[in-house]
Amino acid sequence: MRIGELSRRTGVPVPTIKYYVREGLLPPGELTSPNQAAYDEGHERRLRLIRALLDVGGMKVAQIADVLAAIDDPARPPHKVLGAAADQLGSADTDPGDTESAAAQAVVADLVSRRGWHTHESNPAAADLSRALAALTRLGHGAYTEVLDDYADAAERVARADLAYVDRRAGVEDRVESVVIGTVLGEAVFSALRRLAHVDASAKLYGTDGPPERGTG
Repeated sequence: MRIGELSRRTGVPVPTIKYYVREGLLPPGELTSPNQAAYDEGHERRLRLIRALLDVGGMKVAQIADVLAAIDDPARPPHKVLGAAADQLGSADTDPGDTESAAAQAVVADLVSRRGWHTHESNPAAADLSRALAALTRLGHGAYTEVLDDYADAAERVARADLAYVDRRAGVEDRVESVVIGTVLGEAVFSALRRLAHVDASAKLYGTDGPPERGTG
């Protein structure tokens, strides 16, 4: 197909497609003439993945480039691809290094050790968790650590569901791409489900005469 058809199929403007090609996110089409290139279903699939990571996953172009490089590396096992994708979801915020931060880091280190998780203390997710717990403490909600194991139980169940889905993918290419989709887009899915569950749990706990007004849940 020509680039115009690729644009119509995916809803991505032609100039944007050309930008992705220049940045190395999308492989160039096969030249059919000095000024014309042909694209196939592989280009369409990759373009949809790029847009999903950008629009739903909230990733930046440079982050997407790193993740796609991991996907395209035949020597990198799915576990390493998952790590590359998960690392891009981490926050770039700096640690203030105060008492609350140090205490939160200790709590996270204990959680990881106690549950026997195979992860490193430098994992961006651990840093994000520490920052969140420190912020809660500063707001007077340090007792939130009491529910960490409940959260961890739920997280383990979700992680197992994610990887069970990935493991069902037959082809290696499908499996590696599914790792990224399950990591990045699964994060958005779980966040949305959690918000929906909050509304339901609140209604059951505090009572309601009907569904909450739009924008209140």
